[in-house]
Amino acid sequence: QVRLVESGGGLVQAGGSLSLSCAASGRTFSSYAVGWFRQAPGKEREFVAAISQLGGRTMYADSVKGRFTVSRDNAKNTVYLQMNSLKPEDTADYYCAAEPGDYLSRTGYDYWGRGTQVTVSS
Repeated sequence: QVRLVESGGGLVQAGGSLSLSCAASGRTFSSYAVGWFRQAPGKEREFVAAISQLGGRTMYADSVKGRFTVSRDNAKNTVYLQMNSLKPEDTADYYCAAEPGDYLSRTGYDYWGRGTQVTVSS
């Protein structure tokens, strides 16, 4: 089992950047695939990005491709989401999720953090 804690959210102006972190407990974090998701007020949760166990493969939603970058440092049990060129429509609660296995997916994650809020002002 793994526990996840997100951090790094905040208020930023449109065009700015934020870097989110997802810190995991447990000694086997490198065996988990990780995804980032977001949920805006009144909307359903949506996939943002995913990264494979060792970080060699990544996947992004079309809405963030070219602006967001997901990476991980398994020695620090942490996954990052670098968000550049932020837009007001990126405003949401951001969650990381993990699932054991060597895959890349938009769904199927069993372990979730509690989220961190990102607000992008226009």
